This record gives sequence, C-alpha cells and structure tokens, in this order.
Amino acid sequence: MSTRKKLTILGSGSAGLTAAIYAARANLQPLVIQGLQAGGQLTITTEVENFPGFPEGIQGPELMEEMHNQAKRFGTEFIDNDAETVDLSKRPFLVRAGSQEIISDTLIICTGASAKLTGLPSESKLMGHGVSACATCDGFFFKDKGVYVVGGGDTALEEAMFLTRFASQVTLVHRRDAFRASAIMVSRAKQNNKIKFILDHVVEDIEDVSKGEVTGIKLRHVKTNKISHFPADGVFIAIGHKPNTDLFKGQLELTETGYIVTDGVKTNIKGVFAAGDVQDELYRQAITAAGSGCAAALEAQWLLEAEEHSPATEAQEKQTLAR
Repeated sequence: MSTRKKLTILGSGSAGLTAAIYAARANLQPLVIQGLQAGGQLTITTEVENFPGFPEGIQGPELMEEMHNQAKRFGTEFIDNDAETVDLSKRPFLVRAGSQEIISDTLIICTGASAKLTGLPSESKLMGHGVSACATCDGFFFKDKGVYVVGGGDTALEEAMFLTRFASQVTLVHRRDAFRASAIMVSRAKQNNKIKFILDHVVEDIEDVSKGEVTGIKLRHVKTNKISHFPADGVFIAIGHKPNTDLFKGQLELTETGYIVTDGVKTNIKGVFAAGDVQDELYRQAITAAGSGCAAALEAQWLLEAEEHSPATEAQEKQTLAR
C-alpha cells in the first residue's frame, strides 16, 4: 500500500513530536513513523524537572504522551512501526515501514541516539530507578547520596564532575588503568576531593532488582577476577551514545561518530532535515531537541511553500506517477 505525504517524520521523541505539532498546525498533515520505542529516551526516564512549563516536574512517559496527544489533536497521523528502508536518491523520497510504502516530498529525521549500556539485565530493570545514562537529567535526585559513574572518556569525567554538585561521593569505575579522556579532564577530576577512582574493574552486577532500587554495585577486577561489593545509591552509565543513523549511511553526510551533519537542521540533501539527538552530539537535552524539531518543521514548511507553484513541482508529480 502506497501513501503520498507532504512531510514524513521519522521518530517520536521530543524533536519528532515538536516537529509534528508545528507541521500539523501549518496544515501539512504530517505522518510520524514512531519507531518501536515510541516516545524515545524520555519514556525510560522517571521525573523530568528541567523541561519548561512544569514547575513540579513531570514523569518522562507522561510528558511524551502529552506531546503525542497535542500533535494528534492538530491532525498528525502516526504509524506504530520502524522505518525499514529509506531511499533518499531522489525526490519525492521513499520510506518503507512494514507493509506500508510512503512517498514524501520532505523528510525530517528525528531517530535520536541510544545510550550505550553494559547490557546487564539488572541495568535495564533498574533504569530510572537508580540507574541512569544522563547526569544532567537525573543528578538532582541524588543529593547527599553515593553514586558510581561507569566509563573512562570525557563524557564519564564530565558526568562525574557534574554529579559532585549533588552527591556526597562520586566513584568513577573504568575497565582500564588509564583514561581515554583528555588530560585536562582527568586532572580536574583528580583535583576534586568528592571523586574517587576504581580502575581495572568492570561492573558485574547492579543491586537490588528485588527491591526495585539501586542499593549496591558488584565490581570485578579485570586482571584477578576478584569480585568486590560496594553500597551505592545510584549508577550512571557513561560509555557513550550511538546515533540511530544506520538507515542513512551512504546517503547522508555523517560525522566520524555517525551523527548527521547539518547546517542548522538542513542536511546535504534538499528536502531532508534532521533534528534532535541524531544530529546533536553536544547538548542532548529534551528541550534542545524540541527546539530543533520546531526549526526543522518550519524549514520544511518554507521549502514546500516556495516550491508549491514552481515548475519543478510538476516534474516531481510526473516522476511519482511513473513509479
């Protein structure tokens, strides 16, 4: 089954849903392909206190549900599926999601980035209940607590430094005896008396799933295999993020780390825009994602309006009919 749309949005996190709200209010009747994790990373976050408009905070899943309902109210259409293939070689663009084929004049990519995790079952079960992959998001909830940060790069040391604003003690766990982080970041961390280091160790387990909260961490020495137990109130995983850009490799310009290269929100292909964590390697916040989603929707709207009565539009229509 083939559907023709003026605008298709890939992803339903803060960026995608904000883009949908703006596009729908501009009568573009956008289609959102939600992905298998509808709502994005905020759906695995508990309390969100840094999104404007919620002085008492709001649960992550509730925030995304409200954004979804707002987009739907203005006429956004949703598909509960993943985009399986995307052809950006010519306009209109072709997207396949399950049994559906979408032909779209413009495309906004908001597929986000996924935090790299250790893969421990306890990690996923305690995510949002003492385990986090974002110190900026959740650090406030660990005032006067003892927390562990897992990782050895700049991100891990930055997270550890940030957490010292709240936690009474921050312990950095790294699998090697030397850090991958820059020398200046290592120096700053070592000068902070709130930060301790446990090197040559990996996380063996996070406790206690049965209590539904983090109570401790189990570490294994990589050389001796000795197991050690430590009490903990929280564990922050800081081993990096992976942008969800596999679909676009060989089609869009990407950075060395896989993020989509943009000029503002414009990609190197006319009519294709990117917003949120899929192109933002620096901030990675819900509010900055929402802002870029707004910008992408406006850019798509302006492009479509400019092309509405141009000769190129008629040629595109003939090309579509010939498919």
